[in-house]
Amino acid sequence: MASGNKLVIVESPTKAKKIGGYLGDGYTVKASVGHIRDLAQPSQVPASRKREYGRFGVDVNDGFKPYYIVDGDKKKTVAELKKALKDADELYLATDEDREGEAIAWHLVQTLKPKVPVKRMVFHEITPEAIKESLNHTRDVDADMVDAQETRRVLDRLYGYELSPVLWRKVGPKLSAGRVQSVATRLIVERERERMAFVRASYWDVVASLAAGPTGVEGDGGGFKARMVQLAGRRLAVSKDFGNDGRLTDTASKEDALQLDEEGAGRLAKALGDADFTVVGLETKPYRRRPQPPFTTSTMQQAAGNRLGMSSRAAMRAAQGLYENGYITYMRTDSVTLSQEAIAAARESVTAEYGREYLSEKSKQYVTKTAGAQEAHECIRPAGSHFRRPDQLAQTLPPDQLRLYTLIWRRTLASQMADATGSTATVRLSAQAGEEGEAIFQASGTVIEFPGFMKALGYGEKDRPRSSSSREERGDASEDNGSLPPLGKGDVLRADGVAPEGHETQPPARYTEASLVKTLEAKEIGRPSTYASIISTIIDRGYVYERGRALIPSWLAFSVVKLLETNFPRYVDYQFTAQMENGLDMIAHGKEKGRDWLTRFYFGSGEGAAKNADEAHEGLQQQVAQLGDIDAKEINTIRIGDGLQVRVGRYGPYLEDTRNLDEEGNPKRASLPSTMAPDELTPAVGHELIEANAGGPRELGVDPVTGGRVEVRKGRFGPYVALVRPEDAQTDKDKDKDKEGRASDTDKGGQTGARTGNRPGRSAKSDAAKPKMASLFKGMDPDTIGLDDALRLLSLPRTVGVIEQTDPKTGVASQATVTASNGRYGPYLTKTSADGSTETRSLGSEDEIFTVDQASAKALFDQPKYGRRTRGSAKPPLRELGADPDTGRPVTIKDGFYGTYITDGETNRTLPKQYTPESIRPEEAFRLLAEKRAAGPSTRGRKGARSKAAGRAGGAAKTGGAKASGRKSAAGRTAAGKASPRRTTARKTTTRRAAAGKTTEKKA
Repeated sequence: MASGNKLVIVESPTKAKKIGGYLGDGYTVKASVGHIRDLAQPSQVPASRKREYGRFGVDVNDGFKPYYIVDGDKKKTVAELKKALKDADELYLATDEDREGEAIAWHLVQTLKPKVPVKRMVFHEITPEAIKESLNHTRDVDADMVDAQETRRVLDRLYGYELSPVLWRKVGPKLSAGRVQSVATRLIVERERERMAFVRASYWDVVASLAAGPTGVEGDGGGFKARMVQLAGRRLAVSKDFGNDGRLTDTASKEDALQLDEEGAGRLAKALGDADFTVVGLETKPYRRRPQPPFTTSTMQQAAGNRLGMSSRAAMRAAQGLYENGYITYMRTDSVTLSQEAIAAARESVTAEYGREYLSEKSKQYVTKTAGAQEAHECIRPAGSHFRRPDQLAQTLPPDQLRLYTLIWRRTLASQMADATGSTATVRLSAQAGEEGEAIFQASGTVIEFPGFMKALGYGEKDRPRSSSSREERGDASEDNGSLPPLGKGDVLRADGVAPEGHETQPPARYTEASLVKTLEAKEIGRPSTYASIISTIIDRGYVYERGRALIPSWLAFSVVKLLETNFPRYVDYQFTAQMENGLDMIAHGKEKGRDWLTRFYFGSGEGAAKNADEAHEGLQQQVAQLGDIDAKEINTIRIGDGLQVRVGRYGPYLEDTRNLDEEGNPKRASLPSTMAPDELTPAVGHELIEANAGGPRELGVDPVTGGRVEVRKGRFGPYVALVRPEDAQTDKDKDKDKEGRASDTDKGGQTGARTGNRPGRSAKSDAAKPKMASLFKGMDPDTIGLDDALRLLSLPRTVGVIEQTDPKTGVASQATVTASNGRYGPYLTKTSADGSTETRSLGSEDEIFTVDQASAKALFDQPKYGRRTRGSAKPPLRELGADPDTGRPVTIKDGFYGTYITDGETNRTLPKQYTPESIRPEEAFRLLAEKRAAGPSTRGRKGARSKAAGRAGGAAKTGGAKASGRKSAAGRTAAGKASPRRTTARKTTTRRAAAGKTTEKKA
């Protein structure tokens, strides 16, 4: 290697390749591939350090000292970096310029322990000029930024590892609590609560379609519509006048707002059909609209969601690719500032694309208004001193990156363009409605005379000013038709038609990813650079799911939020979470020390430790320690009203009717459709579900052979038919008598069930006499299935017949019996030989169970078991959706071994539970596939396989020598179990809890 070699370390291989091309000879560029070390999981802490670090990977009693490890998959990377460092005389750390990038650089120094000069180079874009500039202005690693990032890492570990176990014990396993994710989930749950409590209100008004010009005057324009806003001196009530309870607000009542009903509106429309409409007011105002600032991380995610339909995760992934390949500046930033170089490039592009008349008179510089803004020092914009047009990159960039680049390019150019100007006109008209009095109508219109910056944003298509005719959004009664014909005060117009129009108030809109990002930023919760991962986490955890672009909370999220609100209100409080973020900013600016800050957070601030009395509070440790008993049943109960409540159980949510009890005195239950959003579960809908799903079995008739009753039932795993034979019914009566007897014994003070050797309330007869049951086929409807089909199902397994077979080894011929059955994985045949050995083959469909004959069965068994086509490979698609707009490949929905999925032949995406193959729209399916393609291949399976293999090897080594003692211990436990069953149960429960803790430990 040439002398004077300089080693440059970046995070990603793509970034390394790009920078290496700019630096040339004398520089070796390597990638750390993200973080090279991280906080140890408790299971990774050596036995000698367990006492200090074993609980969190952090020693909370020694200044929150973290225990870092180089994970197994990063040891090879570290070895390669150390090898490259031996031949270098200088080390340049070129990681990203935010806090996380600073922390990565610090970890590199701590791990590699370089003996050569270390320089920190930062840049906000990957261009030759920016890289050379950063080489001339290096600095040291910023200790304050590192302190802030490491404090955040420790904070999140303490938060998750203290609160997540509470969720495991009281709600369910594998759940997690997070500093920002819990608050984001609470926002979504609170919005759904508002929708659940919302009462719709209906109101009516009247719309007149007016001629283009006044009576007797020829007009050359089109007609327009005006909406009635006032009647007999009283203004008409609109959406904003109603509260969430469906009633007029106090303010509207004081203003004597008039709420029209359908009958009144119809009567008015009829009275105004032949009326003259006289212009009584005309107001014209100038219209001016200014461009928005260039993109920050947050506004880019919002625009990508609203304009391109991209999720936050997909937008950030596309932006990462654009940045690493040198097309845009750094994409994690709170700043809207443009460098002078960028302003010059943007103005140059505006002049070339649209002409000088669209350029603003002076260059525009924008100021960041977000409190505590930090990270990079410039907005997101096209990289370089000359911006490349999107059409120049059409053949270079993937579709998602090209769309996002176009959005960023347009927004940057628009920021240096002239304002859009025009005029807005509002006209008021009067008409007599007979006995009802004078009716006032109003219409408004805006004319854009010069589009200015809107030209760059596609004026005339998506960025035209939105019509204000949506009264639910406006809350007023104006009508915007784009423009109005020339009118003057006193002009009289005639109506081409007058019609009543009904409206309903709408509940608060659900959050989308874009609106959630906007709200999180407005409340200063978390950092925009982390929003994509936060939203992905709450979706992956099952707290939230998507329907189209709307984010809907699951019932599980209701339980989690209820527990946190009830027992840890401080840690899901919006203001407190924002204060935590401000504290991290103070650390980054050197005004606070992470150790002191964590001490107050975890151990609390008593009156002596707090800066003032208002700041005194208990720490997280104290709150968890003093938690006391939590009523898990209450936490997992969400009341709907009218005696209905949703219970979140081990196998998912279900509905209970506490006022409608079964024969044993328990609330009747019903399963909840996975596609039903919480706000759709009204008391009326709930009672319908109880009646349909929990109304007891439906009797189909009598089995002519046994005389038993045939019923169709709905169980936990789906609908099934049951044959209740006469002896089964008698057993049920015996059970009832047994219950009465046990009650009598208990009243007398006797020991219930002590007279028999069986479990209380059970008998040998009741254990044996269970109804015969059979699951319904997929195509069968439990509401329409008849007696004949039910008897066919109950007759399974069906004997197909006897076939001849020859032993391939001995050549001896024999006979075997073949039966057809339906199992967990579908329909199949079983061949049973005379010696009792069995062999199976899958059938292509459930119908073949009743149609397959001996010849077909023999042909199936003559084929090699795994050499023929499986039934799954021959299944036709459930639905064809058309060509994917990005790839051009046909997209279909198929039924696979693990469920229904969307595929274009190369990329597969599991169909989310809120959709069905029939309900999902093609554009939604295309979006899901685009996100999956952008995510790249998953490595979880390979990593999990390695972990399992290592676990099996380690387990074999540990248990190999202990088998004898294990058997002895098992025997001892069995003996002890007979004497003390309660102790055995407790020991098993403890073991399960410990195992669950190990499983979920890493996921906190």
